[in-house]
Amino acid sequence: VVAIRGKPASSDKKKDAFDEDGDDAAAASDSEDDGPTEPWTTEERLTAFYEQYQPDKVGDVPKLLEKYDGKYDKLFTALVKKYGPEPEDPYITANYASDSDDSDDDGEGKMSGLSLEEKKARSKKRRGVGAKKVNKVDTRVIIQKIRRQRRKAVTIVVGMDTVPGVKLKDVSKEFRIKFAGSSSVKDTAGGGKEIVIQGDHTDAAAALIIKKFKVPADAVFLDIDGEFVPFAG
Repeated sequence: VVAIRGKPASSDKKKDAFDEDGDDAAAASDSEDDGPTEPWTTEERLTAFYEQYQPDKVGDVPKLLEKYDGKYDKLFTALVKKYGPEPEDPYITANYASDSDDSDDDGEGKMSGLSLEEKKARSKKRRGVGAKKVNKVDTRVIIQKIRRQRRKAVTIVVGMDTVPGVKLKDVSKEFRIKFAGSSSVKDTAGGGKEIVIQGDHTDAAAALIIKKFKVPADAVFLDIDGEFVPFAG
């Protein structure tokens, strides 16, 4: 009888394979731990927004949170209309972005520029079969006075492109006639459109928008030192 020393080679291979699988699993677990575990808080969302578009206003975040307590959705909607899409929350990107891959060819599944609540709602809709396409537009117009070189003031109107059936060039023409001065449509840094009027006409422009273009008064806001104040009329 011949005694065979050592372990069968097949056993060693199985052990090596197990060790490799275990290492891979551990590495995968470590990579998962590196990702965000929860979405941004409202303070983190607002801070990230101003860091991207208006870094000099980051210090005003606590004051704005207090002023708009309970109305954060309106605040972010107004900010997006004025500056552009919100910065991407890493948690939302990691947990909801994949749902947009199942969208229709017309691009309705894109998540860019949506708030946290909107992205969650969008992703839930996409999980259903034959989700209906919704093209609802939230009308919100923001008017701001800015002083430029040599203290000359201009009035900026943002959001008229959210008014159904209204063309920006027609609005600009009405401003030009009303105020007997320059008025033109310009591109914003966020990829949107704005109307620039020569002179300080914030109140008069708001009144004209409501009367001439039938925009609801509660959808018109004045931007006063970074705070969105409803136009009182």
